[in-house]
Amino acid sequence: NAAAVENGDWEILREGEQEFVGYDYTEYECHILRYRKVTQKKNSFYELVLDYTPFYGEMGGQVGDKGFLIASDGTKYEIFDTKRENNLAIHLMKKLPASLEGEFRAVVDEERRHRIEANHSATHLLHEALREVLGAHVEQKGSFVSDEVLRFDFAHFAKVEPEQLRAVERIVAARIRACIPLQEYREVPIDEAREMGAMALFGEKYGDHVRVIRFGSSTEFCGGTHVASTGVIGTLRITSESSVAAGVRRIEAVTGAAAENYLYEQADMIDAIRQLFNNSPQLKTAIRKTLEENAELGKQVGEYVREQIAEKKRQLLEKRVEVGGVRLFLVEKEVPAEIVKDIAFQIAGELHEPFVFIAACVEPSSSKPSLTLMISKDL
Repeated sequence: NAAAVENGDWEILREGEQEFVGYDYTEYECHILRYRKVTQKKNSFYELVLDYTPFYGEMGGQVGDKGFLIASDGTKYEIFDTKRENNLAIHLMKKLPASLEGEFRAVVDEERRHRIEANHSATHLLHEALREVLGAHVEQKGSFVSDEVLRFDFAHFAKVEPEQLRAVERIVAARIRACIPLQEYREVPIDEAREMGAMALFGEKYGDHVRVIRFGSSTEFCGGTHVASTGVIGTLRITSESSVAAGVRRIEAVTGAAAENYLYEQADMIDAIRQLFNNSPQLKTAIRKTLEENAELGKQVGEYVREQIAEKKRQLLEKRVEVGGVRLFLVEKEVPAEIVKDIAFQIAGELHEPFVFIAACVEPSSSKPSLTLMISKDL
């Protein structure tokens, strides 16, 4: 936001403090407190501060809300993102309302918010499940939650094996099916929150009072938005597990409709592979047999190629051509460049006289010529 300050000072329309009402509402009556124009990388937009806002500003790994600011005459003005600055939600807009003084209605994109909430709540269930499967040393090291995907970084000393990931998925799935209700505690003294067993999140700074989110036995400090019960999440599928730093692993996952689409894509892929193998009911067996046959054919092709190289080398060595006392080898054929190169190096390793090797070849799979030249070291 330093760039924003350089671009323009705040234009104050009315005095007042901002109140975030987004835990309870996704739309709310409001007024514009102040605004400014910002230009970054040749793009200009406006930043607005509202007195009451249901829009969550990007924080703690959760992306900011999108939606509309609706004027009293019904005109909609898009809010394309919400950032956070000095603990205020800053609303980003490409166009300002025609009149800034009146009352507005701030309306969050509710469907998008619900997808974000599902992913955020899923990270809490994922965190607890990882600790149960891998051990109490697992600790959150970072996260990213959007409407499309969730990413969870955690302390662990080794790759998480497939059977462990499956166990984590099963635990999360059981808690989703249980429809565990959200228990939310606001403005809890931090010592009392710790007594409740709430886990602090990595990299977060906490004041004297905190918000605690609980889903059954999962209890964490958290300022983000969440589902009313775990059943809303629908399902969770882990899409990848990787290393991001020494002793830090990363899991990426999807929930809800995105998880369903992921499963459909996997099913479609399996069906397409099955069709390649004549719809074999024993797909794994058919694939294994084909790989073994291909490996055997590869050996046979390799032996044939070696025989062809030996035969071509023999023919070249038998046919003696000299120019100015220098042995000359000429090759003009449809021969792959790698085979020509192999022949040249074999000749170089066997001859003890000056020579020049020239090959002009057109590869069978291409219409482009390949030129190869080798000159003996003494030349």
